[in-house]
Amino acid sequence: MMTGILLSRILGFVRDRVIAHQFGQGRETDIYNAAFTIPDLLFFLIAGGALSSAFIPVFTEYISTNREKEAWRIFSVVCAVMAVVITAFIIVCEIFAKTLVIWTNPGYDAAKVAATVPLTRILLPAQLCFFLGGLMMGTLQAKNVFAGPAFGPVIYNLGIIFGGIVLAQRFGVAGLCWGALVGAIVGNLALQWYLVRKSGGVFTRRGLLKHWRHPGAIKVWKLMLPVILGLALPQLSTIINKFFASSMGDGPQSALMNANRLMQVPIALFAQATGIAIFPTLSAQAANKRFDEMRSTLSFGIRSILFLTIPSSFLMVVLALPIVQLILHTGKFHQEQALMAAAALIWYSVGIFAWSAHAVIARGFYALQDSVTPVVVGTIVTFIFIGMNRLMAHYMNFRGLAFATSIAAAIHMSTMLWLLRGRLRGIDGRRILGSTTKIVVASAAAGGLCWILRKMIESHSGRLAHAVSAQALVIVVVCLSASGALYVGLAFAMRMEEVAVLQRFIKRRGTRRRTDTATEG
Repeated sequence: MMTGILLSRILGFVRDRVIAHQFGQGRETDIYNAAFTIPDLLFFLIAGGALSSAFIPVFTEYISTNREKEAWRIFSVVCAVMAVVITAFIIVCEIFAKTLVIWTNPGYDAAKVAATVPLTRILLPAQLCFFLGGLMMGTLQAKNVFAGPAFGPVIYNLGIIFGGIVLAQRFGVAGLCWGALVGAIVGNLALQWYLVRKSGGVFTRRGLLKHWRHPGAIKVWKLMLPVILGLALPQLSTIINKFFASSMGDGPQSALMNANRLMQVPIALFAQATGIAIFPTLSAQAANKRFDEMRSTLSFGIRSILFLTIPSSFLMVVLALPIVQLILHTGKFHQEQALMAAAALIWYSVGIFAWSAHAVIARGFYALQDSVTPVVVGTIVTFIFIGMNRLMAHYMNFRGLAFATSIAAAIHMSTMLWLLRGRLRGIDGRRILGSTTKIVVASAAAGGLCWILRKMIESHSGRLAHAVSAQALVIVVVCLSASGALYVGLAFAMRMEEVAVLQRFIKRRGTRRRTDTATEG
């Protein structure tokens, strides 16, 4: 999963650089980002939450109890019924696209609205591909096949890159949207169906209407609504940010989205991969009432996430500007736009650890088939977040929107962890606290070294306009290498359990390779 997601994020950098080179960070990119709002909202509220977290526990329960034929019947029923529902929503959104764009971007003038509407209509059909693909990814994850979930986004990014390089020459910013649609069809639909069939999956057409009230399908329907809301609410932060930024002129919307995508890299690489990989295990442990094992799995998952993402927060705060310059400073993207995106990235990065831990904690509830608690917490935090956006924007402009996101993430994560601890009657809290303390100390030291090295490199190399990306590359490579080495060294020195487990894993892999080589010989 980490390999596939890392490749996807690298292509994401290429995608963002292509967009920055072609269009900069202003009116056109605002329109492009706004065009995703309605499709994203549709995905988050319907497809995004229901697919993985309402369906996987039920599907896994049938698979793990040797009822595979019934599991695929449930898959077929859910797929057919929800495909009809999603299609209906897409048609409604296509018809009322202009009204929806105005509602979600209240600060847009008439010209900006008129430019956003056709792009929104291009992107809406892709949500059906995301829905069907997400459902198929759920079956693959339940069977511990992770190639589809890992590499579907890779193809999607390739589609957008193709749109930016080739189609944009003729269609302008709309070329990016056409590329996104093609990427969704190939990566999220065609690839996933191929892998499902290869893994033994079937779509049972016979008796679909008769079985739409299958007990397994009913269980999915009951879980679906609260799970949808519980997982969608954290994702709504970007839509809420764009809503408030729409009245701040040309640029802030795009700066926030550029910064948010960069902030999502460690979250996707570490938290998303861990959350997806750990979920079938948690679901199986919960289904078989092995709660001691579940507590241990969750505790280690949380500690591992913090081990990887707390230093990421420190280093991204220090390296915000060089990272933005390295990835985006090209073509029409200039230094003033880089400073704007970097300012947002600093405040987003503060919350990386919280968003990441939430990815594991939320799946603990869904593995227990408790979908009420997450939605209640998510709803309360979202209303708080809306008020915080208004307040922080008043004092810090667009930077405040990013900071409000990080604060809300910390509140959300802490509340969910406290409630999950009560539900499981403990979650190794002392071990988590002890590990977190060591991680923060080591991360602060690594961040301090990173800041010193950055200042030294900048003072010696100067700020030549034509060498901005080159200087940024040197800063990022040197600072990350030295700071990362210091962090790992301190982790060993403080005997952190997480790095010891990683060391044992590497040793086991090495021993296995030597054994395989000897066997082949």
